[in-house]
Amino acid sequence: MDLGIVGRRALVTGASSGLGLSTARALAAEGVSVMLVSRDVDRLVEAAATVIPAHGASVHVHAADVSDPSAVSTMVRSAHEALGGIDILIANAGGPPPGTFASTPFDAYEAALKLNLLSTVAMCREVVPIMKENGWGRIVAITSTSVREPIEHLILSNTARAGLTGFLKTLAREVAGHGITVNTVQPGLHLTGRLAALYPDPAALASTIPAGMVGDPDDFGHVTAFVCSEHARFMTGVSLPLDGGALRGLQ
Repeated sequence: MDLGIVGRRALVTGASSGLGLSTARALAAEGVSVMLVSRDVDRLVEAAATVIPAHGASVHVHAADVSDPSAVSTMVRSAHEALGGIDILIANAGGPPPGTFASTPFDAYEAALKLNLLSTVAMCREVVPIMKENGWGRIVAITSTSVREPIEHLILSNTARAGLTGFLKTLAREVAGHGITVNTVQPGLHLTGRLAALYPDPAALASTIPAGMVGDPDDFGHVTAFVCSEHARFMTGVSLPLDGGALRGLQ
C-alpha cells in the first residue's frame, strides 16, 4: 500500500535504537526524509547506517537531550534546516528508572515528567506552528500500554506517560481543523533493549501474551508509519495499543 507520504519530512526522537529507530526505518522506506535524534551521537551514526531511504529521501542525525527545552528548540531548528521543513513528529523517549511508591524519591518525579511528558509538550510547541502554516501534520507519541493498565514497579513511567496522553488528546481536538492529526501508539512487550534491561529473559514473556510472542519492533514501526499516512487523515486523538492482545480492558 502506498501511504501517500513520499517527500514528507519527519523528526524522530529516541531514534538510536528500539521502537524509535524501527519507526524511522519504516518512514524512510516510504520515501520520508528523516532526522534521527538521541543523546549519543556515536549510536546515532550507527543507527542511521541501518536506515535505507526510498524515493530519494535523506537521513540526518542530531544529538540532543529532549528533557532540556532549549535543546528541543535547537533540535527543531536543525531539523527544519536539514529537511527543508517538518511534516511528521515522532515523539519518543526512553523510560525512567523502575521503582515503586516506597522506593522512588520525590525528586525522581520531576526528572520523569521532564523526560516523558514535558519534552513532548516542548516539541509540540515548536512544530505545531510549522504544521499549521503547511496545513498538514502528523504528531505521534510512542508511550506505553501502562497508561491503560499501570505496570508494577514502573510508577514513574505510569505517571508521566498518562499525563502525556491527556495532553495529546486535548491538543488533537485543538489542531484537527488545521490538517494536523495527533495520536499515541502504546507498545506492549517488544524485543528492545529496554525490555532486556527490565527482564532477564524477555523471550520467556511470550507465554504471558495471547498472541504467543513478544512484539517485533519492525512490525511496530510499520503500524506507526501508517498512523502518519494520508489514509489516516481522519484518525486523531486515538491511543492505539500494540500488545498482542495482552490488555484486558474494553477501552
